[in-house]
Amino acid sequence: MKKSVFSTKYLVELALLVAIILLMAFTPIGYIKTAGLEITLIVVPVAVGAVTLGPVAGAILGGVFGITSFIQCFGMSAFGTLLLGVNPFFTFLVCVPTRILEGWLTGLIFDGLKKTKLPSGASVTIANLCCPLLNTAFFMGTLVTLFAGTMREQFGMTKVIPFIAAFVGINGLIEAAVCFVLGAAISAALRKALR
Repeated sequence: MKKSVFSTKYLVELALLVAIILLMAFTPIGYIKTAGLEITLIVVPVAVGAVTLGPVAGAILGGVFGITSFIQCFGMSAFGTLLLGVNPFFTFLVCVPTRILEGWLTGLIFDGLKKTKLPSGASVTIANLCCPLLNTAFFMGTLVTLFAGTMREQFGMTKVIPFIAAFVGINGLIEAAVCFVLGAAISAALRKALR
């Protein structure tokens, strides 16, 4: 669904999704806090926006998600606060550009899938599944790349690898499942309603 970036309808829809991300980021519905890990559900509105409004909206929504994630590092997230204490610039890189890229690529993936012979519902579902998988891959890839030395020094490699496996396994699966179900359903309904 192509929309002019300057249309009022597009901007209103984008603003509503930004408001949802902000609401989720600063209330308990955005992050499920577990022992040391946080499972984010904010990937859902990013995926929905990328699918219904396109890659640019996906990048903007991913950026809002990333900024709120970085704000969480100032005392709201134990893990984020730990990273911020080690290196604020690296923490920013882990939080913000990764989420911008996640939203933008989700929109591009959906645009690419629309050009195939896949049914519309399958394209929506696959794109919604890609968003949390991209989020986990980019976040963990950047985290390990930038903080590997610190993690080895602080915790030892024998504790770092199980942490990464648990983070990717638990977080990635839950985020993917939620986005697969909720994101695909909301995206499909919105695409029909906005047509």
